[in-house]
Amino acid sequence: MSAPEDRYSDALAAAHRHTRQWLESQDDRRVGPSLTAAELAAEFGGPLPQDGTPAADVVDQLATKADPGLMAMPSGRFFGWVIGGALPAALAADWLVSAWDQNSALRFASPATAAIEEAAGAWLLDLLGLPRSADVGFTTGATMANFTGLAAARWRLMTDAGWDLDADGLAGGPRIRCFVGKERHDTIDLGLRHLGLGRPTVVPVDRQGRIDPAELDCALDLALTGSGHSGSGPSGRTPLLVCLQAGNLHSGAFDPFREAIAVAKSHGAWVHVDGAFGLWAAAVPELADLTAGVAGADSWGTDAHKTLNVPYDCGVTVVRDTVALRAAMGFHTDYLMHEVTGPADPFETVPELSRRARGVPVWAALKSLGRDGVADQVRRLVLHARRLAEELADLEGVEVLNDVSYTQVSLAFGDDATTRAVTARIIADGRVWMSGSRWQDRDILRISVSNWSTDDDDAALAVRAVRDALTAVRG
Repeated sequence: MSAPEDRYSDALAAAHRHTRQWLESQDDRRVGPSLTAAELAAEFGGPLPQDGTPAADVVDQLATKADPGLMAMPSGRFFGWVIGGALPAALAADWLVSAWDQNSALRFASPATAAIEEAAGAWLLDLLGLPRSADVGFTTGATMANFTGLAAARWRLMTDAGWDLDADGLAGGPRIRCFVGKERHDTIDLGLRHLGLGRPTVVPVDRQGRIDPAELDCALDLALTGSGHSGSGPSGRTPLLVCLQAGNLHSGAFDPFREAIAVAKSHGAWVHVDGAFGLWAAAVPELADLTAGVAGADSWGTDAHKTLNVPYDCGVTVVRDTVALRAAMGFHTDYLMHEVTGPADPFETVPELSRRARGVPVWAALKSLGRDGVADQVRRLVLHARRLAEELADLEGVEVLNDVSYTQVSLAFGDDATTRAVTARIIADGRVWMSGSRWQDRDILRISVSNWSTDDDDAALAVRAVRDALTAVRG
């Protein structure tokens, strides 16, 4: 049998070469892809070959054929959706995760990755000012991080209502009433749907998308005493779930956590916070007012890819009630070997059993940056967003629609048709990428500053790209 280095060296060398070429192309390549999925289908499809192909040749073909269909998301000129890049230490750590090939479900089976993830989790709790005794789980992304927190909420609320969810399911039990702000992210509704909790009650928000605590108070009162009362469980308690938001998708605004959580707690509700990209504001001292009071919630979800900038996929779920989380996510069977003492096994804090060691790149990112480095990284994203807003607002015909307190900028150019045309022109131009959306009954152009590598030159180019697109549309 050949030595391990002989079996892997050619393929890894090819992968390293193509990776370097890809990363080095980010400064000047077109941001958007030049071919569609339909156009690329023939390159990757067709009948399964009868004979195999040498591993290095597979890598060469894969990288070469995929290149025209890749979006330059790692580029500092990418401002679409809310997508971050990958810090060097985190990217390299992710390569190690693939090479180690550990199934990170059990502390007994992979003690190194379990210990690394536990350290990363403890650092995150400290950095974000969340309860040190909470459980931390590493999920595929913010969608599943929120799902996991909501699953823990469902278990606790049903248990406290006197209903055995594990034995009897949802049918016939008390209904959990869920409350969300009008401008919550739709993945909250998706998580509620996955959990069988149905449509939430929508609470009014202000012009920036922040939930109104007084309206929340009224909605909760109605659920308990008014025509919306859905009945309590055998214990006499009515299960209530409130979902708040750290970072509105369009405005970047944060719900008033201290007031909203106090209202929710006065009604006995579980509070979950969707902090996909905004929870990281807690790491910056001068942004502390944005997340003031957020630690009073019961569960939190965020995405380490978006603002911390680790490679996909890595969401983070945090749950104060460790019993509820482990009951909702965990299970026990004879073939799994558990440690008798110590923290939860990784599989008890996330939906998956088999998974890669997602928390390792988080540890590497935090280790490489340190507390001050994380704060500086988030601070730079905010400063670039504010600079973009200020300079774009000075252009004739450009409207900045939101108060830019964080990393999101929403623009309009008069009427919807002009806004759509400017957006299409920017995308076609290819120097930068910004995504269109619709907010408060208007078509908009969204700028999300989420990449650690975005610098002053990238921001200046973004302003020129918007200006040139608007000039072309007017002309």
